[in-house]
Amino acid sequence: MSKILVTGADGQLGKCLRDASKDFDNYDFVFVNRGQLDVTNKASIDALFATETFQYCINAAAYTNVEKAESEEESAYLVNAEGAKNIAEACEEREITLIHISTDYVFDGTKRSPYVETDETHAISVYGASKLKGEEWIQEKCTRHFIMRTSWLYSQYGHNFFNSMLRFADEGRDLSITTEQLGTPTNANDLAYAALSIIASGSEAYGIYHFSNEGAATWFDFAKAIFEHTGKLEAVSLEKTDHYRTFAARPAYSVLSKEKFYNHFNTPRLDWQESLKILIDNQKSV
Repeated sequence: MSKILVTGADGQLGKCLRDASKDFDNYDFVFVNRGQLDVTNKASIDALFATETFQYCINAAAYTNVEKAESEEESAYLVNAEGAKNIAEACEEREITLIHISTDYVFDGTKRSPYVETDETHAISVYGASKLKGEEWIQEKCTRHFIMRTSWLYSQYGHNFFNSMLRFADEGRDLSITTEQLGTPTNANDLAYAALSIIASGSEAYGIYHFSNEGAATWFDFAKAIFEHTGKLEAVSLEKTDHYRTFAARPAYSVLSKEKFYNHFNTPRLDWQESLKILIDNQKSV
């Protein structure tokens, strides 16, 4: 039975991976949070890898606060770049296949058609640059790697746009949501299944892959859909704005092409609105 290590187990993707793992009962999963495995500490990694034998590692450990990264550059690079390097080196030494989660923010957003894996990268924020450096380290240090770039991740867990909008609706907020960016909201539960589908396939087609839900939206579109599907549209005053001031620059366009991924792996292909509705319906039934 293959043993799979999942880092960042307390993050939203880590929690979604834990849920998804229940449908993959022919694998042995080991979930570790930062307290159990600090990816920035080589000794911590070596100590764990010395006591366990893994066939796969899903690295979901990340510094994800795009805004704070601008003033906490060292922290962002420590986790997203050095941490990725440490994991990559450990996996290479032990012939472990690494599945690493990256981001659409490695692109500058100047393109106007979906980004493919071979498009030139040019990060315009500290967060994006730190994730890009992590990608580069993995490609240099680890032979057996799958890098999964995703976008606008949300779920029922943690701090994300979806949960923030629900909280604002409960508070009856007046909201101005930007239309400046076009991308694809992605349900982290779908990303979790996609990552596990790579393992289930047994594929050795290593490299970079894009995965998100289908379609495109602005943040305003996403917010409106959340309120419509939850029946809370009347609870908020929702307005568009074509400018929303942020510390971090964000790509104006970051829709990803998923053709390469779907040509290799068998995972349901869901439109972002369809997946959002599924998540909301599942939450209602809990």
